[in-house]
Amino acid sequence: MIDIEAVKTYLQGLQDKICADLAQLDGKSVFKEESWVREEGGGGCSRVLTDGAIFEKGGVNFSHVTGASMPASATAHRPELAGRSFEAMGVSLVMHPLNPRVPTSHMNVRFFVAKKDGEEPIWWFGGGYDLTPYYGYEEDCQHWHQVAKDTCDDFSGDLYLSYKKWCDEYFYLKHRDEPRGVGGLFFDDLNNLGFEESFRFQRVVGDSFLAAYVPIVERRKEESYGEREREFQLYRRGRYVEFNLVFDRGTLFGLQSGGRTESILMSLPPLVRWVYGYEAEEGSEEARLYRDFLRARDWVNWSE
Repeated sequence: MIDIEAVKTYLQGLQDKICADLAQLDGKSVFKEESWVREEGGGGCSRVLTDGAIFEKGGVNFSHVTGASMPASATAHRPELAGRSFEAMGVSLVMHPLNPRVPTSHMNVRFFVAKKDGEEPIWWFGGGYDLTPYYGYEEDCQHWHQVAKDTCDDFSGDLYLSYKKWCDEYFYLKHRDEPRGVGGLFFDDLNNLGFEESFRFQRVVGDSFLAAYVPIVERRKEESYGEREREFQLYRRGRYVEFNLVFDRGTLFGLQSGGRTESILMSLPPLVRWVYGYEAEEGSEEARLYRDFLRARDWVNWSE
């Protein structure tokens, strides 16, 4: 038996925990909260931090929405869901740092139920997290992926490799033929473990995000940078925008289901630049990002 209220309680608590810890880490700005109601059913709570000491912009959203039919973004890879009503809830966050030496991070955990009269509901969990550095540090990537692996290993020794591969393939800009960042975990349609274990897996993924991200922020937040690094950061942020608007399932689901546009597009960075025909200077740190980091690697077994 599924317990929707238990999932909702967990997700709201996760939003509270992450916002409190990241605001404390920033030390200057706080998350401003805005609750909203969706006309078709449900609503949510958006919390956004801007102009912080560490984070130029960050958002942590909770939503719980219902609808009469699944949108096209949800049924494209699962046509058996077409025509079903739905209930969806989740927490989604994106943190855009000011310092280019600190990577952008994304995390999402979600729960869906698709319903049809006279039939058992179809439910599943999904989510994960990924890291998008602008300047590459092997030890940061190793730490990020080690936390991800430790999170998975309690359930199955092959889950990490499966969900890492899924993340590498999902967060990929096909029109650029390059990954968005260095990956992490991505899972969807999770129900084969049963409700209790699937829900437990969602919880350990959500609960491990701060352990994966905060040590990296603390390690890089005081590093110096100049105009060159800042301009490259803004240029690489363009890839983030392209992915979210063209490929991201959560963005497409939100827009197609009539969600709140301000909350859906909260993930976009405050400043970005596109440069025609950009090529990194040979031997530069920027070139090293493309050569050594924007490719699939076994980060857990990396050694200096």
